[in-house]
Amino acid sequence: MRNTVEFKVWGRYALFTDPVTKIGGEKCTYQIPTYQALKGILESIYWKPTITWVIDKVRVMKAIKTQSQGVKPVNYTKGGNALSIYTYLADVEYQVRSHFIWNEQRPDLAADRNENKHYFVAKRMIERGGRRDVFLGTRECQAYVEPVKFGSGEGAYDNLGELSFGLMVHGFDYPSETGVDELSVRFWYPKMVNGVVDFIKPEECTIRKKVKKLKTEPLETSGLLEKGLLDGYVEGTDLL
Repeated sequence: MRNTVEFKVWGRYALFTDPVTKIGGEKCTYQIPTYQALKGILESIYWKPTITWVIDKVRVMKAIKTQSQGVKPVNYTKGGNALSIYTYLADVEYQVRSHFIWNEQRPDLAADRNENKHYFVAKRMIERGGRRDVFLGTRECQAYVEPVKFGSGEGAYDNLGELSFGLMVHGFDYPSETGVDELSVRFWYPKMVNGVVDFIKPEECTIRKKVKKLKTEPLETSGLLEKGLLDGYVEGTDLL
């Protein structure tokens, strides 16, 4: 696709939490990143309400290793801190391929649907390490990004064949993206083939669970020209 971007993301730790393990106050990571976690990374690199990032595939570059650590999260029920064990992925590196589509829930921003502008700004932000802090799953897992050609280099699972991971969270359906007044979570059955996980699109997920009713206030702009945001606009610049 014309607006496809590719990059590498790595860090000392990652925590893509399996929600089943959160019941007792502790956390254990999935073995591979979720669609939603990678989407969050891209939104930290570059995001505008005009676009929605779609994750195409991820390549696992380093061997999957876990490490458990004792942490003291805040106990909001009794006050103070509780003692919990969090299980992280250690020494991780991934290659990601993604593209963006227009956010159809924001027709008021149709004037900002300039594919070239968003594509080249996204590429510049990847080169600069992102606009905001990048992290792998949770805030304490700091990460770093840089451009890379997807498939380049040697990965730990290049000749492993197929590996399945069972039922996993795919991501969340937010009203601001779906137009439906509820928050729901999507599930799927991922498989890794020679180190590469091909993600299905959110609308292709057949397993969903409603979390709660969630209504967002309608968002709209009063007009780009009226605010003078397009005054002196030059093709390829990032004014919006």
